[in-house]
Amino acid sequence: MAESLTNRSVRLLRKEYPLVQTVEYYNAFTRRRHDLFGIIDILAVRDEDILMVQTTSKSNMSSRIKKIEDSDAIAVLRDANILVHVHGWWKKSNGRYDVKIVDIS
Repeated sequence: MAESLTNRSVRLLRKEYPLVQTVEYYNAFTRRRHDLFGIIDILAVRDEDILMVQTTSKSNMSSRIKKIEDSDAIAVLRDANILVHVHGWWKKSNGRYDVKIVDIS
């Protein structure tokens, strides 16, 4: 079974952050995933940094960025100096995955 994009981001973040946790959850009744504050999939913490990440495919990055920018939560996160990134994953011609990271803090 293929690794999810969220799991790819978690594995990448664990190289730099001692605490990394997926914060989205699946509601079996509605059969939908729900993000933290409607915009966050992963929370990572180190020293004085708190990073929140939305993970998606590279082709869907612009819609995720717009969703975050339109969210009421982003202003509060920015005021709290919390870093917010979007990870956009795509599969290269050699079969390996690569990530584009956009900081929207």
